[in-house]
Amino acid sequence: MRHAGRTVLVTGGTGGIGSAIVAQYLAEGARVAIVDLDAARGQAQSDELAAQGHDVVFVAADVGTFKGCQQAVEQARAALGEIDTLINNAGISPKHAGHPAAVGEMAPEEWDRVVAVNLSAAFYLTRLLAPGMQQRGFGRIVSMSSVAGKAALADIVAIHYSTTKAALIGFTRHAAAELGPYGITVNAIAPGRIDTPLLKTVAQQANDAVIAQTALRRLGEPSEVAQTCAFLTSNEADFVTGQVVDVAGGWLMT
Repeated sequence: MRHAGRTVLVTGGTGGIGSAIVAQYLAEGARVAIVDLDAARGQAQSDELAAQGHDVVFVAADVGTFKGCQQAVEQARAALGEIDTLINNAGISPKHAGHPAAVGEMAPEEWDRVVAVNLSAAFYLTRLLAPGMQQRGFGRIVSMSSVAGKAALADIVAIHYSTTKAALIGFTRHAAAELGPYGITVNAIAPGRIDTPLLKTVAQQANDAVIAQTALRRLGEPSEVAQTCAFLTSNEADFVTGQVVDVAGGWLMT
């Protein structure tokens, strides 16, 4: 019960990795605010978890806008109290007929939306929550980067996704330096190929190619990302900040 008594806000909390993160924190005694655009799915998830005795609330919000982030924070605080831990997990990676758009063909609107959800949301929520964390002298922030933010994967993801995931690494390091004196740690996780429902839309040949390049010769599990997340925000990692932890099975080791 490493997180007993703490309140955690998880964006993108209904997805494969997001759901695993939510479940991990609830299992460790935390109160959790699930934030996602999918209202029907999120409410059903929250209702089921609440029926199991967990302290959880769902907030339907678009974190790609500052107003949506304000809404998420206000509703989460009203239901669960001050937020100790922020997990910037929301992310999108649009495809076209299963393929990423080339830079010369990408619509500016698609670029803007990916930057908003994958990157700006992390700033918006940190901007909203950091002052309270500073006042209390405690806070934990983890953002979901990707191995695509550290290596060129043009055949798998588009330039907007790689750019935002790389930018989250810079964001993490700067925020760690700025907020560290207030007892706030800021870290990032860089998942590799994780076995989520999203992979069912990807050709098996593509997944097999990644597995062949991965030292452990398998896909990762959402629970393995969630466990890393819970560790980085626990007391066991009190002296860990500004770091990017790969959860990739040895794929694209750098």
